[in-house]
Amino acid sequence: MTSPDTANDFVFKEIPGGVTAPKGFRAGAISCGIKNPTATRLDLALIASDLPTATEACFTTSRVKAGCVRVSQQHVKVGDVRAIIANSGNANACTGPQGIRDAKAMTKATAEKLGVKMRQVLVCSTGIIGMPMPIERIVPRVGDLVASLNLEGSEQAEQAIMTSDTKPKTVAIEVECEGQTFRVGGIAKGAGMICPNMATMLAFITTDAKVDQSELKRATQAAVEQTFNRITIDGDTSTNDTVIVMSNGASDVPLIKSKSPCTEIFRAALRHVMMQLAKMIVSDGERVTKFVEIRVQGARTYQDAKAVAETVAKSMLVKCSWHGGDPNWGRVMHAVGYAKARIREELVDIYFGGLCATKGGLATNTPVKELEKVTAKPKFTVTIDLNLGDASYNVFTTDLSEEYVDFNSSEYSAAIHAKRQTGLA
Repeated sequence: MTSPDTANDFVFKEIPGGVTAPKGFRAGAISCGIKNPTATRLDLALIASDLPTATEACFTTSRVKAGCVRVSQQHVKVGDVRAIIANSGNANACTGPQGIRDAKAMTKATAEKLGVKMRQVLVCSTGIIGMPMPIERIVPRVGDLVASLNLEGSEQAEQAIMTSDTKPKTVAIEVECEGQTFRVGGIAKGAGMICPNMATMLAFITTDAKVDQSELKRATQAAVEQTFNRITIDGDTSTNDTVIVMSNGASDVPLIKSKSPCTEIFRAALRHVMMQLAKMIVSDGERVTKFVEIRVQGARTYQDAKAVAETVAKSMLVKCSWHGGDPNWGRVMHAVGYAKARIREELVDIYFGGLCATKGGLATNTPVKELEKVTAKPKFTVTIDLNLGDASYNVFTTDLSEEYVDFNSSEYSAAIHAKRQTGLA
């Protein structure tokens, strides 16, 4: 299968395998009963490289950071990361000094079993905030986790990091360059607490391309800005957001560095993988029914375009109207008006799926029934033309449903009750 990347005019061959599609990577997962000691679902994952790596990561911009984030931020500075251990069911956030100790304990146990240094292991967690990590159920099982590593373990690792996700999020591609091929693969989790500036998500990406550390940093930061930082479901940024990219050079493609022959195609490939994962996250939003792309064009500056796109994408009123299939352009216009951007009301045009609903800030003669056909679809676009310049920006977002509210109304209380019933609280 081939998949076009319209933003870059490259065509990539999609392949199975996720993070184990690139050479030299293994993955695995086990069940530790992290959230519920009686549960048997996979909840502890491991991804490992058999070779030295160049590794880059982006973390949450929240000033409230989980213990695992703080530990991984320090470890990734060392370089040559060999493994990522990740769990679901517990965020290890707002857990104080003990949370730091628990995160370090996970990296230490993993390093010992793999025969690497503690600082060569990154750690990620996702789940409920404010609950102590049941480290006593994790560390004794790390040996079993390492034993589970295999060349086809990406699917198990993906299952183990899922929380409220209903679908796995995985992609891998094979890329030709300079007469050779390299691969990029990734897995991700995320369905709620999603907002630009690193949504509440984990994404692990591997490649067997050999990439210079400085180029990997540039490529990763640019790709994250163009993908994961352009999605929002509910306007909430999390404490645990992490994207990690590992490059181990197992392919025969020459070293990729700034302005080398394969640089642009590598950047495009990395961006493509991240974009596919980002769209999967939005499509799997907690109890959402609509996938909406907001396209802002004609802005005077990039920052103005970004401000308008994100403001509209996060408006609760706008999202509610989409849930009802209501092409209420007035709600879009009101969000445009309070965005921190330069606009002129009498110049704004708004389109639903290509149909003009607003021209020059006023209603058009487009029949409402035709607009409703657009907003009744599970996927559609909303284009906002400010007619002030050449800058543009796009954001992927969703509607807001009654089921979303119900789903998120009792997570913490339910967890506390479950602990009490098992005698752990």
